[in-house]
Order: sequence, then structure tokens, then C-alpha cells
Amino acid sequence: MQFNDLKLMDSLLRAVRAEGYAEPTPIQVQAIPHVLNGKDIVGCAQTGTGKTAAFALPILQRLATAAQSQQRRSIRVLVLSPTRELASQIGDSFAAYGRYTGLKHGVIFGGVGQQPQVELLRRGIDILVATPGRLLDLMQQGLIRLNTIEIFVLDEADRMLDMGFIHDVRKIISALPTQRQTLLFSATMPPDIQDLADRILVKPVRVEVTPQATTVEKIEQSVFFVEKQDKRALLEYVLSDQAIRRVLVFTRTKHGANKLVQQLDRARIQAEAIHGNKSQTARERALANFKSGKTRVLVATDIAARGIDVDDVTHVINYDLPNEPESYVHRIGRTARAGASGTAYSFCDADERAYLRDIEKLIRLRVPVVAEHPYASPLGIPAATSAQSTNRQPTGRNSSANGNPRSANGSTPSGAPSGDRKPRRRSRHRRSSVGQRPSMG
Repeated sequence: MQFNDLKLMDSLLRAVRAEGYAEPTPIQVQAIPHVLNGKDIVGCAQTGTGKTAAFALPILQRLATAAQSQQRRSIRVLVLSPTRELASQIGDSFAAYGRYTGLKHGVIFGGVGQQPQVELLRRGIDILVATPGRLLDLMQQGLIRLNTIEIFVLDEADRMLDMGFIHDVRKIISALPTQRQTLLFSATMPPDIQDLADRILVKPVRVEVTPQATTVEKIEQSVFFVEKQDKRALLEYVLSDQAIRRVLVFTRTKHGANKLVQQLDRARIQAEAIHGNKSQTARERALANFKSGKTRVLVATDIAARGIDVDDVTHVINYDLPNEPESYVHRIGRTARAGASGTAYSFCDADERAYLRDIEKLIRLRVPVVAEHPYASPLGIPAATSAQSTNRQPTGRNSSANGNPRSANGSTPSGAPSGDRKPRRRSRHRRSSVGQRPSMG
């Protein structure tokens, strides 16, 4: 199927072509016709599946073909996003796809001064992309009203819940007109989100392109058992392989991210941190340096990384395992974007064994163990996992001849993913097709 088959207007098709896309992704194929028809949508999809375009394109068409009756431009669409980075990227998508429509959009979030955002609202916009905190703040100051909203999009609803925003989201929803179109997207559907969906959606159409809370098919996963005090040395060892060109490293805390960047800097490894305590300017600069390749290693916490959408992340490294297994799925989904394959390494110390068990239970897969590396934990490999261990070595000074880790079947996956490679299926384990990033979003 081509975008031409989705009955999109010429101005949108021109914009899509200008972005270099020809074929819609599965969620776009499913969602666009229903959104065009004014249906409420509940979409189960990971980030990276093209879901932003799945709602942005039909929303732009609906607005462009139903001009406002008011002389003054008013907000007709509200998109709620959990993070600043994701809000900015959604705004960029509306700008790119709506470039020939004459429609105006704005993005508001916290961490920066509110006055430029207030001026933007006063000038008038059609589409508002916002994070809950700043939006609610402006509403309470009487600087914004939502009584003209025709379409409401709640993006990454499960992350809203994880980040403690669900109460703010409910307040915002209570200020919206009851007569509206509502689109809710979530990677998982925990009970609180299902309850919210039941309350705010009217006869919704369900679109689902991936099983919930499973792992990405094209990602080669491995776990390294290591003592906590040896994690930094292990990271430096792994990063000695230059095939790891653009790597996202996850820590559990902001302090841990800052400390790790300082340690990597002393080891002459270019790295920057991105987390909630960084100013918006610093976060944007770090992300821009990472995208451009100026910075090889980006160290992030879960909240900050939620909005990171970079096509060529070759590796994700879980320096600290997350205590919520769903976060593991979101983390490793930062690689294997745009149809490429990717690699995810996890460092697991003695205190994190329970987290690993929870992750494996969620993804229904034993993560293969890298048994031979210079910092292997003397505690050994747990019996439950030993059957899945391999003699493969991590990327680094002692790796195989071509500098890449050797997998259990003897193959040597490249550190740099190739867009035309087929996904690698490991032995008998069923691997699911979550979050493969099709071409746009």
C-alpha cells in the first residue's frame, strides 16, 4: 500500500514525499482512515512504529478541510505528551507534514520561561502540543482555555501514569468539551489506563500493531553479570570497540548519569548526560550533539530518554537494570529504528538479579549471558540462566577477530545495523515483533 491509497489530500502527500516516505507503516494503515472518519481511537503501539504520523496526517487533513468559523484562530487540537523531548518531536512532525496546509502549531513545556509560549498562544495556533505540568499551570493562570478543542490526543498514556502525571491529565480532560474526537496511544494497557480509556473514549476503534510489553524482534540482547564496582570498567571495555558508533547508556538516577559522564570523560570517551535536572537548553544541545555524531555516548535516565528518537543508535546499554520490566522494553526500543537491527547489552549485579528475572518473565525470553569477559562476577551465573549462557565475548579488546561479539550459534553480528538485514532469530525461543520502527513517525 502507498500513501496515495489512504485518501490523503495532495498537500499532505507532497509533504510526505518531501520527507522521503512512500509506504505507510502498519499503524498508519490502520489508524489514518478511522481518524479521517472522526472515530475515537485506542492505539496499542510502541514508540518508533510511526504512530505520530498516524495521528498527525489525518488531523491535519481534518482541520484543513473544515475551516474555522471564528475570525480569530483558536486551538482546535490538543496533543498531550509526557516529556519535553517527545513534545518537541511531535511538534516537528506537525511542522513537516503540515508545511503546505497553512495550519499553525505550538509546543509548550516546562523548564523554560513561559512568556514566549504565552505570546505564541496570543498570536493564535490551530494545534497545541503540550506537557501536562506547563499546560495546567497556564490554565490555572487563566492564560489558556481549552473550550474550542475538537480533537484530543493522549500520547504514551502508560508513561504518563509511570511519571505520576495521570492526576494532571484527568484535570486537563475535565476542561475539554465533551463533544470531541479522542485518540489515546499507549505501549501497554495497565488497568488504570484501560479505566481512563473507558471513561474518555466513545465507541473507540482499537488499532494494535504489536503485542503488548514484548521485546523488539531485531534486537540482539545480552546480559553481563558483573560486580557493581566493576560496571564502569566493563563499560569502558565494551566501548573500546569502535563498531559501537552511537550508544545510549541508561542509568537509574540523575546523579548516576552525571557521575558516569565524568568518569567516561576521564577515560577520554566523549559522553553527555540527559535527565530531568538538566535545563531544556542543555538537554536539546546534548540530543543535537548525539544526533549529529559529535557525541558518541548519551547517558540518560528513563524519563528523559522517553522522547529520544534517533534512527542510528547502534547499541543500548543498560548500565543499571530498571526496576520496572516495562522500562527495559522501552529502553532497548531506542535501537533497531527505521527498519535496522540493533544490539542491547545489560549489566547485572547481584542486587539486580530479581530485576532480570522480572524482565525475562515479561518478554518471555531468557536473555543470553556473555559468560567470558574480564569483569565477570565471581558469584557466577545463576542456575536458572546458565543453560542460556554463551561463550561469546563482548565487543572490546578480547573480542573475536572482527571485533564483534560472537553469538551462541557462532555468527558475528555487526555493531552497525544495516537496514536490509533480516531479523536474527535465536534458537527455539519465540521472539515477538514489537516496536520495529517502520519508516516514519
